[in-house]
Amino acid sequence: MHMCDRWAESLLGRPRSMAQARKIAVIVLVIFVLYTIIDQPARAADLVQVGFVGISNAAKSLGKFMHDLAN
Repeated sequence: MHMCDRWAESLLGRPRSMAQARKIAVIVLVIFVLYTIIDQPARAADLVQVGFVGISNAAKSLGKFMHDLAN
Protein backbone atom coordinates (compact mmCIF):
# COMPACT_ATOMS: atom_id res chain seq x y z
CA MET A 1 0.00 0.00 0.00
CA HIS A 2 1.37 3.40 -0.94
CA MET A 3 1.89 6.15 1.62
CA CYS A 4 -0.86 8.26 0.00
CA ASP A 5 -3.30 5.35 0.12
CA ARG A 6 -2.68 4.85 3.83
CA TRP A 7 -3.07 8.57 4.45
CA ALA A 8 -6.31 8.75 2.46
CA GLU A 9 -7.65 5.64 4.19
CA SER A 10 -6.91 7.05 7.63
CA LEU A 11 -8.26 10.48 6.73
CA LEU A 12 -11.39 9.36 4.90
CA GLY A 13 -11.97 6.20 6.89
CA ARG A 14 -12.64 4.07 3.84
CA PRO A 15 -10.51 1.44 2.18
CA ARG A 16 -9.10 1.69 -1.30
CA SER A 17 -11.71 -0.73 -2.63
CA MET A 18 -14.37 1.92 -1.98
CA ALA A 19 -12.47 4.31 -4.24
CA GLN A 20 -12.34 1.66 -6.94
CA ALA A 21 -16.07 0.98 -6.58
CA ARG A 22 -16.78 4.69 -6.86
CA LYS A 23 -14.63 4.93 -10.00
CA ILE A 24 -16.50 2.00 -11.56
CA ALA A 25 -19.86 3.59 -10.67
CA VAL A 26 -18.82 6.86 -12.32
CA ILE A 27 -17.70 5.02 -15.46
CA VAL A 28 -21.01 3.13 -15.63
CA LEU A 29 -22.93 6.38 -15.17
CA VAL A 30 -20.97 8.09 -17.97
CA ILE A 31 -21.58 5.14 -20.29
CA PHE A 32 -25.31 5.25 -19.47
CA VAL A 33 -25.50 9.00 -20.13
CA LEU A 34 -23.67 8.65 -23.45
CA TYR A 35 -25.93 5.76 -24.47
CA THR A 36 -29.02 7.80 -23.63
CA ILE A 37 -27.75 10.81 -25.61
CA ILE A 38 -26.94 8.66 -28.64
CA ASP A 39 -30.09 6.52 -28.47
CA GLN A 40 -32.65 9.24 -27.68
CA PRO A 41 -31.18 12.71 -28.30
CA ALA A 42 -34.54 14.52 -28.12
CA ARG A 43 -35.33 12.94 -24.74
CA ALA A 44 -31.83 13.77 -23.48
CA ALA A 45 -32.29 17.40 -24.56
CA ASP A 46 -35.62 17.54 -22.71
CA LEU A 47 -34.01 16.19 -19.55
CA VAL A 48 -31.20 18.75 -19.75
CA GLN A 49 -33.74 21.54 -20.22
CA VAL A 50 -35.74 20.32 -17.22
CA GLY A 51 -32.54 20.25 -15.17
CA PHE A 52 -31.62 23.82 -16.11
CA VAL A 53 -35.15 25.04 -15.38
CA GLY A 54 -34.94 23.40 -11.95
CA ILE A 55 -31.57 25.03 -11.24
CA SER A 56 -32.90 28.39 -12.43
CA ASN A 57 -35.97 28.14 -10.23
CA ALA A 58 -33.85 27.17 -7.23
CA ALA A 59 -31.55 30.17 -7.80
CA LYS A 60 -34.52 32.51 -8.12
CA SER A 61 -36.06 31.15 -4.93
CA LEU A 62 -32.77 31.52 -3.07
CA GLY A 63 -32.43 35.09 -4.34
CA LYS A 64 -35.97 35.92 -3.23
CA PHE A 65 -35.31 34.36 0.19
CA MET A 66 -32.13 36.41 0.65
CA HIS A 67 -33.90 39.56 -0.51
CA ASP A 68 -36.79 38.97 1.90
CA LEU A 69 -34.34 38.17 4.69
CA ALA A 70 -32.51 41.46 4.17
CA ASN A 71 -35.74 43.50 4.32
